[in-house]
Amino acid sequence: MSGNSAKVIPRDWQRWSSIEPSVLWPLGGGLTNQSYLIAAGGEKWVLRKNSTISDALDLNRSGEAAALRHADKAGLCAPIIYCDPGYQYLVTRYIKGRPWRVIGADDLKRLANMLHRIHALPPINVYLDIRQKISRYWYSIDKRVDFFSELQDLNHTIDSRIAAVQTPNSATCLCHNDLLSANLIAADSGRLYVIDWEYAAMGDPFYELAVIVEEYRLDKAQQELLIAEYLSRPLKTADWQRLAHWRAIYRYLSLLWYAVQWSTGAMREAHTREHIFRSIRELRSL
Repeated sequence: MSGNSAKVIPRDWQRWSSIEPSVLWPLGGGLTNQSYLIAAGGEKWVLRKNSTISDALDLNRSGEAAALRHADKAGLCAPIIYCDPGYQYLVTRYIKGRPWRVIGADDLKRLANMLHRIHALPPINVYLDIRQKISRYWYSIDKRVDFFSELQDLNHTIDSRIAAVQTPNSATCLCHNDLLSANLIAADSGRLYVIDWEYAAMGDPFYELAVIVEEYRLDKAQQELLIAEYLSRPLKTADWQRLAHWRAIYRYLSLLWYAVQWSTGAMREAHTREHIFRSIRELRSL
């Protein structure tokens, strides 16, 4: 095994490969984990080494493993080769393709169909508790950072939005919760695969929709097309209000995520700090 491979390949590789794997090259794009393209006996796999700050980021690896097993059976994710029982790493089959992009109406309809398939998966024993997630993020944020007080000032506004969406009759289903373009792979075969299920949990499907609206920067017409396709009916005023609340909550969670990354030293670039202050200003204006 080469020096680079020896540092990257887990010592217990014999559990999932009869041939000693080697590292081909690192895979970019991940903000939380480090992934590598590896090979063994003509097979190509992706090895994902989990983040050392998984706890600070409130990542439930056992929940991810449960969601992946369901998604694998449904053919929605890259086939699982091995999931480390200690949740330090994950090995999946390599899907040759590219990050998927939303270009037109047909893409939005395809995305709505993918959401239906994800949300129809069997339940797992992990729930998206927004208040708990916020609390855990705050626990990992350094009180000495220069944006701490401004971040705190947002709490009351966000708390009222959480109260508005957490009603007794709120439906829950298994959601991916991080369905960014980078986590949707369009295979060369034309098939669509969903990767990186580390935020998967039972939750409100409108939170999933809010993530997509924010991350894909959908305009009003695109939002209406996607959500109407997903709901199989025209949108009502209550739907728009629910979406608006979840969009603000998602933006706040995303902001806290970056604050944790900054506080732990995982992301200390100047643009991260600028992003945090810009996000605070934007949330104030909502």
